[in-house]
Amino acid sequence: MIKPLKALVIEDDDLARRSLSTILSSQGWIVHESKWSDDPQLLTSTDWHAVICEIAPENFLGRKAIQGLLANSPNTKVVQTTSQPTALGALDATALGMFDYVSKPLDFEEVRSLCRRLRDRFNFSHSIALKKSDQNQSGMNLIGKSSAFLEVMKQVGRVAATTLPVLLTGESGTGKEVVASALHQRSQRGAGPFVALNCGALPADLIESELFGHAKGSFTGADRDRRGLWEEAAGGTILLDEITETTLSFQVKLLRTLQEGQIRRVGSNQMRSMDVRVVAATNRDVEQEIKAGRFRQDLFYRLNAVSINLPPLRKRIEDIPLLIEAFAQRASVGSKLKFSAEVFELLKRYPWPGNVRELEHAIVSSVAMCDGLVLVQDLPERIRNHRESITSPLDVTNACTEAEDWQTLADVEADYVSRALAHSNWNKQATAMMLKVDRKTLSRMISRHNILRPAAPHNFTTNYRAA
Repeated sequence: MIKPLKALVIEDDDLARRSLSTILSSQGWIVHESKWSDDPQLLTSTDWHAVICEIAPENFLGRKAIQGLLANSPNTKVVQTTSQPTALGALDATALGMFDYVSKPLDFEEVRSLCRRLRDRFNFSHSIALKKSDQNQSGMNLIGKSSAFLEVMKQVGRVAATTLPVLLTGESGTGKEVVASALHQRSQRGAGPFVALNCGALPADLIESELFGHAKGSFTGADRDRRGLWEEAAGGTILLDEITETTLSFQVKLLRTLQEGQIRRVGSNQMRSMDVRVVAATNRDVEQEIKAGRFRQDLFYRLNAVSINLPPLRKRIEDIPLLIEAFAQRASVGSKLKFSAEVFELLKRYPWPGNVRELEHAIVSSVAMCDGLVLVQDLPERIRNHRESITSPLDVTNACTEAEDWQTLADVEADYVSRALAHSNWNKQATAMMLKVDRKTLSRMISRHNILRPAAPHNFTTNYRAA
């Protein structure tokens, strides 16, 4: 007979505490309610199956108590609730070994699902040894509180303590290297080196030498033995960015290295054993690359032990103000800076095809151009042009009061696609992504409406001046 599961709910918020207790009780849990100001020995006085608690940023004693619980009772599942969710908080919570990190106000359907997952965990007899992370390791460029980004951070925290290879996917500029660095810092290899290689930035004939090193005399100019980046990363983590840009011949050598845990310098017969964790990243659809014959399926399986997809910035709208503030503070070097309300609204409506990287570039450029107050005219030209290409629903309603004023749907589509193409300087890939259609659909639209590329394309280059 299965013993009843015992849960401790520590919440200073009466409504949240009662709600959590009610949901747990309805699923058969024996629940004990408490506040942080109650008995401090309560955490360790009973073998709790689950502890759900709010830990405010200033509650250092509460956090220390939970750390002690996780260290001494690794089978207890701890869930942190918070009314101040942050990406860094989600990462630290899951890397510490917490079961989940939940934002407030509580979504009751989400809480019910969480309680079911907690209960299901105790249908298995195995347990996982949890690793304590160094709480002083913070400060990576991890900014955000959107649910999409918090989910990514929770995945990173959970996989950090393992030695599994990780494949990071997502559009260009979504922060794959930043996330890879965070994963490394929260792992058991955090004290070791973190080495990043952009595979797409090197010619095919140089990448092997750059990664694995070379022996003296192996080619013209090789006047001495040289360690490669793989050796530099020994005991740590290596990030292979833009992995899908490599050649098939190099992929064969990389696969062998991953399988055997050994490398061989170019021009050498000596094999060297290396303990390196691999994180690969790409902005392409790897399965499509495999179908096209440009990427080896066996290498994909080797790299894809864990896959984490980073959301584009357009799906993290609520993170944009936080990112703007952070980038502006860095660019303004402590001087007072303000943004007009119109600028903020425009930055939230812009589709950001270049994601976080493009946003940072836009803020740095605007700060350099402004005089303490960032106005629309200080923004890069491509963003200003986007504002001019948008007509608000109110404007459309007022402009089309008479039947003869209404445009046909075909004309509206033709005009919209033309503006999108002009905005991306006729980059069809970027335009298709903005319009959320595939490239073939975009090509059919261009053909159907006979949209012609202008003789002199728009120049979207941003001018800089010293701040």
